[in-house]
Amino acid sequence: MDIICATRADQKIDHPSHPHQLQRYFKRIISRCNACGKEHSGTFYQCTTCWFMIHLDCVLLPTKLLIQQSTNENFTHTHLLTLAYSFPLIERRARFYASCKVCDHGFYTYHWHYRCDKCRYYAHVECATSMREAFMSIFMLPGLGKTSKNFKDEDHPNLIRCPFPNESFNLPKHLFSSKLGELTSKRKIDGEMFSHPHPLILFETLRNGHVSLHDPMKRVELLCDGCVRPITDLPFYKCSQDDCGFVLHEWCTRLPSEIQDHYGHSNHTLVLQPQFGRLFGVFQCSICKVYSNGFSYGCMECEYHVDINCAFIPDVITHEAHPDHLLLRIEASPNLSETYCRACQWSMDILPGFRCPTCDLYLHTKCALFLPGKIRHKYDKHALSLRYYPAENHRSEYFCEICEDEFDRKGGSIIAAPAHHLCTPFVLR
Repeated sequence: MDIICATRADQKIDHPSHPHQLQRYFKRIISRCNACGKEHSGTFYQCTTCWFMIHLDCVLLPTKLLIQQSTNENFTHTHLLTLAYSFPLIERRARFYASCKVCDHGFYTYHWHYRCDKCRYYAHVECATSMREAFMSIFMLPGLGKTSKNFKDEDHPNLIRCPFPNESFNLPKHLFSSKLGELTSKRKIDGEMFSHPHPLILFETLRNGHVSLHDPMKRVELLCDGCVRPITDLPFYKCSQDDCGFVLHEWCTRLPSEIQDHYGHSNHTLVLQPQFGRLFGVFQCSICKVYSNGFSYGCMECEYHVDINCAFIPDVITHEAHPDHLLLRIEASPNLSETYCRACQWSMDILPGFRCPTCDLYLHTKCALFLPGKIRHKYDKHALSLRYYPAENHRSEYFCEICEDEFDRKGGSIIAAPAHHLCTPFVLR
């Protein structure tokens, strides 16, 4: 007998998972364990009243588990995990049917699991303790944990790293902003090139309080008429007429007049359209399906129009929510009807997006490129940061401060805390 079996008095135990005393089988048997739901061979403890049966490995599971090293080469967690003996359906429903952080499979009501009380982090007992056989990993869904870098920076010198740092930054700034230290040569430009009747003047300093930068805390709204993004820093272009509110980012004045071979419409040239000819200039982008009243690139022959962000979508990006792996651009396809965006949980069959071929992770284009890393809101003096599943060290329940709905932190793994990213959009001026 080993030391554990030899020192157990009368070979009976009182276990907190079960109301009755459990007695040890003296013979090795092969049976299914009621604790983890797996079939085991070896020593079991059984309740003689109701035939509840658990394997010795599950009997000896620690009630508290701190994962400091990589488990299954997949994840680590900084908080203590607590052993829980059930996961009732009503609680699983309230937690948006949480899945295991390691294997991404669901939980059964009466099977044990480890959970983190600080950030709603859940894992099967065999996943958290590395009891799963290594060869079984080929049958598991892609893990949700840390990744190893699979590309070299020198091979992608112009790689776009998302999310963009703030709500003013966008793809045109990345592509067309003046180089660092370069003095903008045009102090004044003709507004007619943007279908505006007045000249535009470059503002490098704020003058006598006539113009204020975008500041939600002061209820000041200054949105670019080109990309419909906030203007939060200098320089920018403004109409020379004081009573006219037409403004443009400096980089939005550098947009090309037309683009060729756009990936969504390669048959015809797309022409820059500063003003759209419909009601209030509002159009729906053919790529992201978001309504906008900013500039667009369009093909009048095919009635195809895209906003100036979707006109320059790159072939490959990386995202902080899935670091160190390249995300490749993909088209929407009916074959992806059962595939969902990791951020918004909507299907990938209508909207294009990006995919990690290694982990089979998907993001819609608008979720990857249009959600900045930080935003400001008029009801909070602090900046709101974009957070990812699991959101750790959150001291209260996860609910939106605006719509007061609770967060589905797994089903919306990119979240703007403490507000839904859907509750804080910049779409129309």
